[in-house]
Amino acid sequence: MAAKFEVPDELANKALEAVELARDTGKIKKGTNEATKAIERGIAKLTVIAEDVEPSEVVMHLPALCEEKNAPYIFVKQQKELGAACGIGVACAAISITDAGKGSELIEDVAQKVSALK
Repeated sequence: MAAKFEVPDELANKALEAVELARDTGKIKKGTNEATKAIERGIAKLTVIAEDVEPSEVVMHLPALCEEKNAPYIFVKQQKELGAACGIGVACAAISITDAGKGSELIEDVAQKVSALK
């Protein structure tokens, strides 16, 4: 993937925790298509993308779109972890948090640390 960068496990876990908080107290958009729409509309607070998506073309456009729209994004290792954080019980390639709920501080923290990694 063109815009992929190495994410420390601790930061990836924080991102998954933010997804869980947003799922319970805010709003998330699950799946590549929904995440793409949220980014394009400018409502994505944080986009989380799984690294193990095959074929990678499915999510390849997301980092470039996030860069274009100045939206924070982060990679996590596995789709199944992301799916579990979403509460759907199946693998999920990407999600966008649109309403942080009680996770706004956590999401801000993750976004700041991610921008420092790039």
